[in-house]
Amino acid sequence: MLVSKDICVLAYSGGLDTSVAIRWLQEDKGVDVVALAVDVGQERQDLELVRTKALSIGAVESIVKDVREEYVEDFLAKALRANALYENKYPLLSALSRPIIVKHLVEEAHRHQARYIAHGCTGKGNDQVRFEVGIAALDPDIEVLAPVREWDLRTREEEMEYAASRGIPVPTTKKSPYSIDDNLWGRAIECGVLEDPWEEPPADIYTLTSDARGDECGSEPEYVELSFEQGVPVALDGEEMTFHEIINAMNELAGKHGFGRIDMVENRLIGVKSREVYEVPGALTLITAHKALEDLCLEREVLHYKLGVEQKWAELVYNGMWFSPLKEALDGFIDTTQQLVTGDVRLRFFKGSCVTVGRRSPYSLYDYSLATYDAEDTFDRGAAKGFIDLWGLPTRVWARQRRKVGKEGEV
Repeated sequence: MLVSKDICVLAYSGGLDTSVAIRWLQEDKGVDVVALAVDVGQERQDLELVRTKALSIGAVESIVKDVREEYVEDFLAKALRANALYENKYPLLSALSRPIIVKHLVEEAHRHQARYIAHGCTGKGNDQVRFEVGIAALDPDIEVLAPVREWDLRTREEEMEYAASRGIPVPTTKKSPYSIDDNLWGRAIECGVLEDPWEEPPADIYTLTSDARGDECGSEPEYVELSFEQGVPVALDGEEMTFHEIINAMNELAGKHGFGRIDMVENRLIGVKSREVYEVPGALTLITAHKALEDLCLEREVLHYKLGVEQKWAELVYNGMWFSPLKEALDGFIDTTQQLVTGDVRLRFFKGSCVTVGRRSPYSLYDYSLATYDAEDTFDRGAAKGFIDLWGLPTRVWARQRRKVGKEGEV
């Protein structure tokens, strides 16, 4: 009598770790493996080769899902509206791709009636948290397996020996010393010489951005105009485009001018500081333009309050809480703020810089007659004295009381 095995859906990248994981899960856990590769805009992979490789190793099924449009519309649009920058620097490119991968892992687990989901994360990074907390939020009854965290293969050499002994295809070329994660929102680079925060990043790590010191950036500035509707870009230089197309165009244009490199020491969720280098020309350009338009369209108190919401939103997503109730509630607030964030922003690129040089909106709160110092000025200057008296009244009362304890004039 045949006994059916439990099924495990593996988040599969085609790299050494997840390729070894297929066979390890079969041998160590006794499960059938369904490999799932999710296309979020990786620049360097032939996903059909990835699919067939998983089958050759022993996966009972291998699936590739192109989710780029969903990623743009349901994830990157939210991030842009939130001006999402972890620690006010990092545009969350890896953190944003994990929840959509989790979503499809859980969908495939349900479709295959799988008991397990597995990932290839180590025990040292943020992604293990993002995967496992996300899976628990969508289906708390699915058990998560983490082969790389559990197995006794401590080095890459040991993994390659394991692979060779079982006929698992391994890379034949020299491995890059860098660990790279990429999608439509940019590239994340770490490891190698980058692990020394004193060392300048070598030129060979960059593929999206030109060296701003070189001739390839050109000797003249270039201007572009981005048009937004309700916080999302809809046109470039007057030509209507999808958000996806605009991301690709701005990655190319901003990258050509050397804009979009970030070198930072980042505070990981698990408590470790990590030196990270990012190439995010399109993401940083769009966030820069979106912020400029919000300055014009959002009322002061909303704009100031939203700054704190943006930081909390970025922290939640970085920490793997995309599917949390607080993040969902913050989405509601942010959506409300974007109803009138519609208009155009003009940017100037030159030698590694991106500068806002113009902004306009049919819903602009900028009133020339109130702002100007020329003859058209309609601001009632006489009202200022009464405003200052009332605004400063609590401070004046407090200062008088300070005199009673000999604190007059002290800070």
